[in-house]
Amino acid sequence: MKETHHGHEGKAESEERPRHAGHPGHGEQDEETGHEGHTAHSPEVFRKRFWNSLFLTIPVLMYSHHIQMWLGFFPPSFPGAAYVPSALGTVIFFYGGSVFLQGGWDEIRSRQPGMMTLISLAITVAFTYSLMVTFGLAGEELYWELATLVTIMLLGHWVEMNAVQGAQGALKEMAKLLPDTALLIKGRREEEVAVSDLKPGDWVLIRPGAQIPADGKVMEGESDVDESLLTGESKPSKKAAGDPVIAGSVNQGGSLRIEVDKTGGETVLSGIMRLVEQAQSSRSRAQLLADRAAFWLVIISLSAAGITAFAWGMTPAAGAFVMERVVTVLVAACPHALGLAIPLVIAISTMLSATNGLLVKDRLALEEARNVDCVVFDKTGTLTTGEQGVVGIFPAEAYGEHRLLQLAAAAEADSEHMIARAILNSASQRGISLPETSRFQTLPGRGVRARLDEQDIYVGGPNLLDLLEIEAGAGWKATLKEISRSGHSAVFVVTDNEIAGVLAIADVVREESRKAVMALQRRGIEVFMLTGDSHTVAQQVSEELGIERFFAGVLPENKASTIERLQREGYRVAMVGDGINDAPALALADVGIAIGAGTDVAVESAGIILIKNDPGDIVKLINLSAATYRKMIQNLVWAAGYNVAIIPLAAGVLAPIGFILPMAVGAMVMSASTIIVALNAQLLRRLDIARP
Repeated sequence: MKETHHGHEGKAESEERPRHAGHPGHGEQDEETGHEGHTAHSPEVFRKRFWNSLFLTIPVLMYSHHIQMWLGFFPPSFPGAAYVPSALGTVIFFYGGSVFLQGGWDEIRSRQPGMMTLISLAITVAFTYSLMVTFGLAGEELYWELATLVTIMLLGHWVEMNAVQGAQGALKEMAKLLPDTALLIKGRREEEVAVSDLKPGDWVLIRPGAQIPADGKVMEGESDVDESLLTGESKPSKKAAGDPVIAGSVNQGGSLRIEVDKTGGETVLSGIMRLVEQAQSSRSRAQLLADRAAFWLVIISLSAAGITAFAWGMTPAAGAFVMERVVTVLVAACPHALGLAIPLVIAISTMLSATNGLLVKDRLALEEARNVDCVVFDKTGTLTTGEQGVVGIFPAEAYGEHRLLQLAAAAEADSEHMIARAILNSASQRGISLPETSRFQTLPGRGVRARLDEQDIYVGGPNLLDLLEIEAGAGWKATLKEISRSGHSAVFVVTDNEIAGVLAIADVVREESRKAVMALQRRGIEVFMLTGDSHTVAQQVSEELGIERFFAGVLPENKASTIERLQREGYRVAMVGDGINDAPALALADVGIAIGAGTDVAVESAGIILIKNDPGDIVKLINLSAATYRKMIQNLVWAAGYNVAIIPLAAGVLAPIGFILPMAVGAMVMSASTIIVALNAQLLRRLDIARP
């Protein structure tokens, strides 16, 4: 019965392109495109060429004069055995080295010489010199050094690109969440159609185990839905009529019939993918620093190679030794680890945030989050649910809390007023079963009446007592005063013309809010609350959450000025909000954070979006920001420090005391540096960003 009421106040292989029409921003990337400088090559290319080059390098080493002398090992001899190193070294140069030669050429054509330029220059110099020696130039061939150099470089790049594409792979996994087809309900039959053919207003049948093809609302049925890859929440969400569902989530229990709201590029999943791709490709402050450092290291490396050639050329050293020093400098000083240091951390942290319910729109916002020393929460819809609920139960002596709430919910069962929904939801959350009532009646401006077992039950506000001519005693007046002081609304339950009890109704504080406030305060971060509600309501919520400072009665146009005021006081402010009137404050804050269920305007104004509407995710954000920054700095220090130390050694400054850095060792150390940076970035995956 209705009334006006009331006296209350998709499957695809991971390497394929996403196939679903209308999903821009899927992070589409040709499988033959990798990390910067690796143009037109995938990890598979480097893997194949590494193993093939390694297979060819073994006989090059076996038949190289120096290796035989050092190891005292002499392989079987046959006619032409002396030419094994030169023949196979040439194959390795053109086969294994071609990826570096192409990369170097691309850098030169774009007038951006970098790491591939250095590698291609090093192997070209080594090969050309060795070839000249083969054809009669006095000196020693460098084929075994060339072969090991190319093979080690291929290994390093294979590991590196696996790391980069592994970090970006979750984007393709998201694309696979959408099914290719859906069961469209047409009258009494179902028709299988392409997901791209769905339009708003269509009804779709979702069977158990099926993926939801579009954003929509449950019209019929009840089930548990797994939204973990979208929200980071491992526990399935219960869905019933009226509840929203998200494209890409998985129906686990009963059948659902949903009405489509959004399709294609308008779905939450597509929006998430666009933001992830945008964040992965964005430039951070640390990246800009790394780019400048890498550029200057390339210049320094080339200069060092030139100085090395000139300096050793002025000595009696043999030409082969001079050439080996030049090539070693070019190889060992290659700032490849520096170029990988930041992009890989960005890729991993972005995907880590997305799988934990955080969407990074602005990389600078993620970097800045670690410096935040105060968090300002909007109250309604952020710290609270934005919906009314029972926050206090005050029964008469003859009734317990359970019985009082049961009577109130039974009487309100046929009502759709927000107070009725608050009472019914609270009863449902407590697992209270409702007896069947009859003769439901609306009492305009007072409340409702229903009959239960020959007994009339009345539920309503203070005006109900006037209608029933009931005088509240001193005890009930004290209860009313306490409820009013807390900023809550009082709802009376009356039976047999006597007050059975009072329910306190208010905007319900999220359970997660308490944990979030405590966790932030333990980190030394001050927590403030901002609301347009009265001072009484704001004070009650602040006391309940342990927030010492709040701003009440703030008009929408004044929220931004409140943020400015805190910034003038010296705070680095993170603002968390969900509404249109929060947008200016979100944009002005040092870090703007939008609750995911908030308005589009609020989401567009923020740098970070919390998908799950959980204030506790602010702690995750700060933890991730701090960990990401640490990894960036660690990688930068290691990569830059390595180059500073290795260039003099490669040039031969310790030759007077008998230490010469072999070319192959220089290549191994350079590759090891790249691998160390990659592995260090991968440690981010082991981070528990949910820790308090």
